[in-house]
Amino acid sequence: MRRLARFLDPYIVLLLGTVGLAALLPAAGTAGEAVDGAATGVIALLFFLYGARLSTREATDGLRHWRLHLTILASTFVAFPLLGLAARGLVPWLLTDDLYDGLLFLCLVPSTVQSSIAFTSLARGNVPAAIAAGSFSSLLGVLLTPLLAAALIGGDAGFSAETLLGIGGQLLLPFLLGQLLRRWIGDFVARHRSVLSLVDRGSILIVVYAAFSEGMNAGIWDEASWRRLVALFGVEAVLLAAMLLLTARAARALRFDRADRIVVVFAGSKKSLAAGLPMASVIFGGDAALAVLPLMMFHQTQLVVCAYLARRWSRSAPA
Repeated sequence: MRRLARFLDPYIVLLLGTVGLAALLPAAGTAGEAVDGAATGVIALLFFLYGARLSTREATDGLRHWRLHLTILASTFVAFPLLGLAARGLVPWLLTDDLYDGLLFLCLVPSTVQSSIAFTSLARGNVPAAIAAGSFSSLLGVLLTPLLAAALIGGDAGFSAETLLGIGGQLLLPFLLGQLLRRWIGDFVARHRSVLSLVDRGSILIVVYAAFSEGMNAGIWDEASWRRLVALFGVEAVLLAAMLLLTARAARALRFDRADRIVVVFAGSKKSLAAGLPMASVIFGGDAALAVLPLMMFHQTQLVVCAYLARRWSRSAPA
């Protein structure tokens, strides 16, 4: 029972409860718009608080950590796609063609930003580097993901300036505003780190509920049989485990310190649902609902697994 209690971390229970709530009571219509707005607002608040907490020197050091950024980009846009191409052998006996296209698409999506930063902070990793790495991945993903999808999946792929502006407006501008106001509010934020931790956890819960509600309203869970979904979940569990192991081994081989290894593992093994959904609508058109099903399942799995890892590494961190 003690081992079970340690595994069932309260935050993991909250994550699973949020998924269950979205499955039973998905936000739709006006409520859905309100939830989406809340998710956007809380992410902007998260980046504002990070900007207010981090000194300009820390942020600049994060940008200069080029070895770490290249390692994460290689994991996101090289290792992931190669594993996705290798999974072609699972068709048709385990995955359908449509589910495989969705699986390959998730391997091309950029790394997530907000949850990687939140988990890095929770595990006491290098938060400035996580901010820079997530931002680099998202910005490059706007270009690379459609191009890779056009080359490996086919279709009329592309990107819009609106997506790029959305990334800048939701992530970069709040961070810069926090940096500008740090002179006056930096000490207050530093004294109330528990508030920042609450925003870390709360932002993930809100984003999970908003994303899962959108999937429930689109009816994507009715597009495939339960046997195919179970098989897809197993394939994605193996994919996530392989990337967690690969990033951890690569970070140690490259002799990164503990704080940087945490960034490599979290940013290099995770995929962004927020970036993947709008890209899928452009790349797949009317078939986007089924195409994003693998990404949604992977997104929920990575949140639960990384939440457990972050809490475990937090308890083992040096004082």
